[in-house]
Amino acid sequence: MTTTSLPHANWSYPTAMRFGAGRIAELPAICRELGMTRPLLVTDPGLADLPMVKDAIAANEAAGLPTGLFRDIQPNPVGKNVEDGVAVMREGGHDGVIAWGGGSGMDAAKAIALMVGQDRPIWDFEDREDWWTRADADAIPPIIAVPTTAGTGSEVGRASVITDKSDKTKKIIFHPKMLPAVVISDPELTVGLPANITAWTGMDALAHNLEAYSAPGYHPMADGIALEGIRLVKDFLPRAVADGGDLEARGNMLVAATMGATSFQKGLGAIHSLSHPIGALFHTHHGRTNAVVMPYVMVFNRDVVADRYAALARYLGLPDPSFDAVLTWVLDLRNELSIDHTLRDLGVDDSQTDDLIRQAANDPTAGTNPVPLNQDNLAKVFRNAMDGTLG
Repeated sequence: MTTTSLPHANWSYPTAMRFGAGRIAELPAICRELGMTRPLLVTDPGLADLPMVKDAIAANEAAGLPTGLFRDIQPNPVGKNVEDGVAVMREGGHDGVIAWGGGSGMDAAKAIALMVGQDRPIWDFEDREDWWTRADADAIPPIIAVPTTAGTGSEVGRASVITDKSDKTKKIIFHPKMLPAVVISDPELTVGLPANITAWTGMDALAHNLEAYSAPGYHPMADGIALEGIRLVKDFLPRAVADGGDLEARGNMLVAATMGATSFQKGLGAIHSLSHPIGALFHTHHGRTNAVVMPYVMVFNRDVVADRYAALARYLGLPDPSFDAVLTWVLDLRNELSIDHTLRDLGVDDSQTDDLIRQAANDPTAGTNPVPLNQDNLAKVFRNAMDGTLG
């Protein structure tokens, strides 16, 4: 493992953050701080049997905190995963949730915490209008988030993306109390992440920061966070992929992911509008899909974002600060990380194009793309991403 001077730090934005190598040791104390006496650790099957999860549960048990485990979560979690987790939580009398993992585990865990005290279906809390007010806020137990990937930033989000199998759509489930009360951001927990997953999740962090920075509207704080998040990706993602034991790179990518999810309160755009239905219909990895779609959306938005991208290029220290400089950097980064160039490379085909474009146009992220979206122009961007046509 690469030595590093990466510091320990506590932040209170956007929630209580505990950052630094080895800080997972604080889990039992944090459970007690939040009043948990019998937490449920929610993670995906790939992590459930790893020593890090077993050690965390053992540490809680030794501290007198019996801790359950729920692991039945698929990539791109579905409503049934949440229902099953709610049943386990109720049967075990659990009074708090430890959300452990990447985006799928984290999203399912937060949704389980939301739903355990509700008597309405989960789809009644989709992020539309004021639907979140339908929930009984007092029935939502506290959440501790422990990210093991540096991509989604779900650890600082107030929402979860859950697939509704009845209509094959990804839906954003939202409530302010889904924001974890404490995040343990420990880069040592990300060291075992394979290089390809490190690359894909890192590109997800880039997509969040880039779309937030590109979104219309006046939000200087989000813009500033997104700018620095993009710089951290530029400086540290190639290092994290090349050397998985580089704790400085791993730690800074965790920060970049958190910054992306913090900044996108300003908005996202067509990268996510397309990626959500592609993932729902073709079961592709979300970060990988974002990485493929990214340059085609950038070119589509070029006329509106050109000045902002020139400023971004200056901040990143790119030669000849311009939109083209940023686009070239993104394309070179994708190539360096062995990211696919087209959606066809991911196994996407034309069999469900009409449904996919309809879903993309209706996705909640579509409304904050720099260029207004409709089914016609989304279909063109999709076609370009299928064929590899830039321009």
